[in-house]
Amino acid sequence: MRTHVALLRGINVGGTGKVPMAELRTQLTGAGFGDVGTYIQSGNVVLSSDDPDPAAVAATIEALLRDQFAVPRPVVVFGRDEYLAAVADNPFPQVTEPKQLHAVFRAGPPTGAELAALEAAVAAARAKGSRDEAAVVGRVVYLHLPAEMGRSELAARITPRTKAADGGGTARNWATVRKLLDLLG
Repeated sequence: MRTHVALLRGINVGGTGKVPMAELRTQLTGAGFGDVGTYIQSGNVVLSSDDPDPAAVAATIEALLRDQFAVPRPVVVFGRDEYLAAVADNPFPQVTEPKQLHAVFRAGPPTGAELAALEAAVAAARAKGSRDEAAVVGRVVYLHLPAEMGRSELAARITPRTKAADGGGTARNWATVRKLLDLLG
């Protein structure tokens, strides 16, 4: 069995997408996943599967969310090694405040148009005096947001695009990224 990190987008956020974590663990175990663990209530899952393909694991979890919870949500899955690499590849290792660093995990790498839009958003934020930064490595967009997510000029500019055209991406702050790393063992 291979270990995966599954990130469910929009679960238990803002009063929508209600999925009790205990019930999710039960349903995932019933669907054949092993070693199922969750972290907080916002859709962070570590599990093992006989299927080595992260896209296939994501599709199975998406179907389970839709069929068992009536919550159609995208799911992004990284295999253990890919997740470890994503953490190690953090282009902002100098950032020690986890609320200032976010990773947007995506189903696929950004397209050329998405990269251009991200660069334009960074430039526009900088023109307004922001110190926000972004970098892309593979399927992960890293965001250094010194003013934190809620007051970030860059986050305000990219959030609508992220929700619409990110290949199923979902953001996590660095504290959550590190906690999932701990759960991987």
